[in-house]
Amino acid sequence: MWFTGKWSNPFSLPVKIWVFLTLSGLATGASWVCYFRALQLEDASKVAPIDKFSLVLVAIFAVAFLGERLTLRDWSGIGLVVSGVILLAFKR
Repeated sequence: MWFTGKWSNPFSLPVKIWVFLTLSGLATGASWVCYFRALQLEDASKVAPIDKFSLVLVAIFAVAFLGERLTLRDWSGIGLVVSGVILLAFKR
């Protein structure tokens, strides 16, 4: 970033940004602890698809709350993720 001239001092960010970055870091850490606990309790083939479904939720929230516009290619990929989760969830 320094070479492209887009470097800015991170300590100059507003306190509100630091609060949300800290909360995000704590939530991410807690998420990983829960994920590994789920892996201890169940097979990875059952846990991982549920975790990957979060990609679908991110896309839906981005459209609903952030006003993002997804292309047909984007929706196709999301549809494939949904199909994979459903296929793995009902494989037995």
